Amino acid sequence: MTSVALAVTDGMLHFELGIAHEVFGSAPDAVTVPWYDLSVCGPGPVPFGPFRLEPDHGLDRLPDADTVIVPGWADVDAAPPAALVDAVRAAHAAGARVVSLCTGAFVLAAAGLLDGRRATTHWAHTDVLAACHPAVEVDPDVLYVDGGSVLTSAGKAAALDLCLHLVRLDHGSSIANTVARRLVVPPHRSGGQAQFVTAPVPEQDGHPLTALFPWAVERLDRPLTVEDLARRAGMSSRHLTRHFRAATGTTPLQWLLAQRIRRAQELLERTDDSVDAIATATGMGTATTLRRHFNRTLGVPPDSYRRTFRTRTGRAGAVAP
Repeated sequence: MTSVALAVTDGMLHFELGIAHEVFGSAPDAVTVPWYDLSVCGPGPVPFGPFRLEPDHGLDRLPDADTVIVPGWADVDAAPPAALVDAVRAAHAAGARVVSLCTGAFVLAAAGLLDGRRATTHWAHTDVLAACHPAVEVDPDVLYVDGGSVLTSAGKAAALDLCLHLVRLDHGSSIANTVARRLVVPPHRSGGQAQFVTAPVPEQDGHPLTALFPWAVERLDRPLTVEDLARRAGMSSRHLTRHFRAATGTTPLQWLLAQRIRRAQELLERTDDSVDAIATATGMGTATTLRRHFNRTLGVPPDSYRRTFRTRTGRAGAVAP
């Protein structure tokens, strides 16, 4: 079981704290693997706007955690508490994976953990972060940055993107998708790094694509074309493309490719099927085609993805669907 510690002091933002607590505090009913051991660490009772938080442990417990998460820091013009900065630095030195959500990046920067690294924070404060910490390579155009042992997210809802990314790293995309479904959010959003667009399916009755998305996902092993999708939706290819862009921000073929890669990830995690068999099951045709698209999208070939996933989890990645 992976231990996660939320580092909190006076001056933190409760929205990002709530997101992290929701994701790591309890597993969805469908998930059968051991979940995270979550604790809240702080110097004492902490006021969070109209709320009051009672930490489980002091900040001195941060170095004992596998992952330390620092929520948003409210006043980016004020120096974060030295005790918090020291505890976060000590946790990283002890081998913890250190994560900041939104403006929590200012705490990591104060601890020197972002020097020489690429990082991000809320778009409204990226200039401030860059000016105050010139050794940090601030990227304002991404949802999050995965630097291995140090990860940072952009503002507000991007904190959820990073939390889901952590679940994906630890347990695979199937479980991350299950968590996303519970939270009623898309499991992936575009924004750089090894992400691809997995567009939300419109839920409202009467939307022209409501029935098309699940129909297509059930047929990923087939060589679907834009014309096939348009015919199923009962509209012209031009109108289909227009509706797709409005609903997903991408084209029908790009969306299909994203679904095929997502399915390939799940099969690599959950089965021992060969890359050739997975290429057939995902409609890629050949292992060469699958490897090319998989590597281009995720930055690693399928075989390496499978080995890395199994090394992290120590198992084949089985999970209830």
